[in-house]
Amino acid sequence: MTAGVAIIGSGNIGTDLLIKVARLSSTLRVVAMAGIDEHSDGLARARRLGVATTHGGVDGLVLMPEFADVELVFDATSAGAHVHNDAVVRASGRVMVDLTPAAIGPYVVPVVNLDGHVGATNVNMVTCGGQATVPMVAAVSRVAPVAYAEIVASIASKSAGPGTRANIDEFTETTARAIEQLGAAERGKAIIVLNPAEPPLIMRDTVYCLVDGDVDHAQVRASVEAMVADVQGYVGGYRLKQSVQFEAVDLPFVPALDRGFRGTKVTILLEVAGAGHYLPEYAGNLDIMTSAALRTAERLVAARVGAMR
Repeated sequence: MTAGVAIIGSGNIGTDLLIKVARLSSTLRVVAMAGIDEHSDGLARARRLGVATTHGGVDGLVLMPEFADVELVFDATSAGAHVHNDAVVRASGRVMVDLTPAAIGPYVVPVVNLDGHVGATNVNMVTCGGQATVPMVAAVSRVAPVAYAEIVASIASKSAGPGTRANIDEFTETTARAIEQLGAAERGKAIIVLNPAEPPLIMRDTVYCLVDGDVDHAQVRASVEAMVADVQGYVGGYRLKQSVQFEAVDLPFVPALDRGFRGTKVTILLEVAGAGHYLPEYAGNLDIMTSAALRTAERLVAARVGAMR
C-alpha cells in the first residue's frame, strides 16, 4: 500500500519531485499538487498524471477532498512562503518535508543524519548546495576535526527558478549553518554562483576544509569515497571530479576563525548531473534536492507506519 503525499509549489523543484515520486517511489503517491499560477506547467503536468490540483496555494490544498488521503506534504515554494505553509500543515497534523531554506525544522541530509529525525513533524532539506557538500565536510570531520569549511556551488542559470533566485541570501546562510551543525566544521561559509554559460553546464561544487595539523591522506580519501558512494545510492549523477587534494598551509590569520592556522587544506571537487526527469542533465541542483527529499519522505512515512503497528 502506498502513502498519499501532496506537493506545494508547481515550479521546477515541485514539478521534478512530482515526476520522481510517480516514476521512482513504490511507497508514495502524489494525490494533490498546489500552486499559485493556474497556468503553470507543473499543475498542467499534474493534471495529465491524474493528480488533483489547486492554484489556491496551501489554503486551497487543505480544502481539497483529496487532502484527507495526504500523510505528508512537500513544500517546494520559498523560504518566506514556508512560514505560512508550515503553520497550516502543522495544524492539519501532517508531516512536512521542506525543500526551501526556511529551516523551521531540523536540517536533514539523508546520508548524514536522517535516522535521528524520523519522528520530526517538519524536516528541512537545507539547499541543493548543502545536500551536495555537507556530506563531504562530514566525511572529512569523521577523520579529523575541521576548523573551517567553505563551499562554492555553481549551478546553471537556466535551472534556477524564481524561488531559488529569491532565496539567495537564505541559501548562503542556511548552507553555512548546516556545514557547521551537520558537517561538524568549527566555522562554515557558502557561496552560490548562477552560471550563465550556454550551453548550460552541470552543477559543480568545490569543498575546502582546513584541518589543524597533519591528516592521514589515505583515511580522508577513503572516508570521502565511501560517502560519495552513499550519496550515489539516491543521486546517481553525484561524483568526484578528481581525487581529493591536500595542501600544507601556514596562514598568519584566518578572518573566519579569528586566529592563525597551520595545518592541511583538503579540497574536494564534485559534479552533479541531473537524471533529466524534468529539466535536462545540467540541472543537477534540482535532482539532488528532490532525490534527497524523496528518500527522506519515504523514510519518514515508513517510520510513522511502523509506529502505528
